[in-house]
Amino acid sequence: MKNELSSNLVLKVYEYIQQHGEDYEQGKQCEGLTAFSDPDGYTIYLQGSGVLLRFGFHNTYQFDYDKESQKADFMKKLHYIAAMLND
Repeated sequence: MKNELSSNLVLKVYEYIQQHGEDYEQGKQCEGLTAFSDPDGYTIYLQGSGVLLRFGFHNTYQFDYDKESQKADFMKKLHYIAAMLND
């Protein structure tokens, strides 16, 4: 697996959505991304634009999507939220 994603980025965006997002069916939603975790909290999920990002123990992650364009849009949203944190 290519290390194309910073664990720090994922965790910061997840926490931001949990704190500032609106309640949604599976968790909290903000700027087109939904954040939720499994019951034990060891695996967190970010979902949006047809992409599911599973981020787990030892900073392992997996993307599930059909088209590369979906992943590109998801990454834009992820970086957009991260940029809000840095302002």
